[in-house]
Amino acid sequence: MNPRAVICDIYGTLLEVGPPPPDAGARWDLLWEDRLKTAPRLSLEQFSAECDRIIAAEHAAARARGISCPEVYWPAVVSAVLPEFAHLSEPERSEFRFYQAQMAHTVRLMPGVGDALRALRHSVRVLGLASNAQPYTVRELDMALAGVGLSRDLFIPNLCFLSFEHGFGKPDPHVFQMLTARLRALGIAAQETLLVGDRLDRDIEPARACGWRTWQLTTELEGMDSGPWPALLQRLGLR
Repeated sequence: MNPRAVICDIYGTLLEVGPPPPDAGARWDLLWEDRLKTAPRLSLEQFSAECDRIIAAEHAAARARGISCPEVYWPAVVSAVLPEFAHLSEPERSEFRFYQAQMAHTVRLMPGVGDALRALRHSVRVLGLASNAQPYTVRELDMALAGVGLSRDLFIPNLCFLSFEHGFGKPDPHVFQMLTARLRALGIAAQETLLVGDRLDRDIEPARACGWRTWQLTTELEGMDSGPWPALLQRLGLR
């Protein structure tokens, strides 16, 4: 395996996702009081339920238009649920949304990612992203990478598919078709592209259907084309 381009998923691949913090409800109340300057009108559970209702309606409308794997724009969803946002500036809204996202899950860099990205960069491979993501995802990734002295500049912007920017996401085959076309414009063929992701349904299978090579990220070495980040480096001859 000697790919010229490596495209990475984010959640479950670059970022390890954990459960919400145990005091998420209390954090929500404090965030509301601090940022919105009122007593909470909604509990965290009520807020999540309202968001889910709006997301379900948007997904249904998008599917009716022929979009098989629709994606919402989280800032718009939050604004629809919280009319209190009207008096906040956009930077203040962004901060609120980011801290709210940290109540839904915890994230940290996956073991071995820092060394892997450095090795891939030094081997002159082209790097990109293909992820179902929201604006807060970008900040989460930036913070995690900064913790090991790296930045998102590692990834070529034109080879970064983030679902919130397009209104649809994986496993829609258009995600991989779009990136395949952009790679081709750089002189890189589908069979010279490696997708690194953790899910068979959203990552591995649609990438293979487009002719890409794949590596399924797992915690243990499970086969020739799966395992943790250090095993991938060994497979690529970079370790």
